[in-house]
Amino acid sequence: MAFRSLNIESLGLKAPLSHAAEVDVGARLLFISGLTAKTPDGETFAPGDAGAQAARILDSIKDILAAAGGTMADIVKLTVYLCDMGHVREVAAARARYFSPPYPASTMIEVSRLVSPDQLVEIEAVAALAPRRPPDAPAPG
Repeated sequence: MAFRSLNIESLGLKAPLSHAAEVDVGARLLFISGLTAKTPDGETFAPGDAGAQAARILDSIKDILAAAGGTMADIVKLTVYLCDMGHVREVAAARARYFSPPYPASTMIEVSRLVSPDQLVEIEAVAALAPRRPPDAPAPG
């Protein structure tokens, strides 16, 4: 579902993200819990590599969105938790591969640790999806 990205020039935004995302009434909101990078057997994916962990998490978010009938373009808010702000560049590079304008509103926070000491990144998201059509409703257009 389309949303409007709001950027206020006087705030000096230099990154590919938005100060705010405006969503029209009637959108279905999907709240995606904070995810860490896991392998299918539950182990930490790419210990020590924040960029690879961020990409793995964003792939998981993409899968969740697909199951709900959405895409990465539907994300209106992204929150990234980092154990070390020294990894900002790697995480930003991973993010850049998943998003294009209009960018979601975003927050990045440094935390002292996550659930497991080898997890460096956690990401949560909010998406605005198109309303569900009743099963007997004709397709739009």
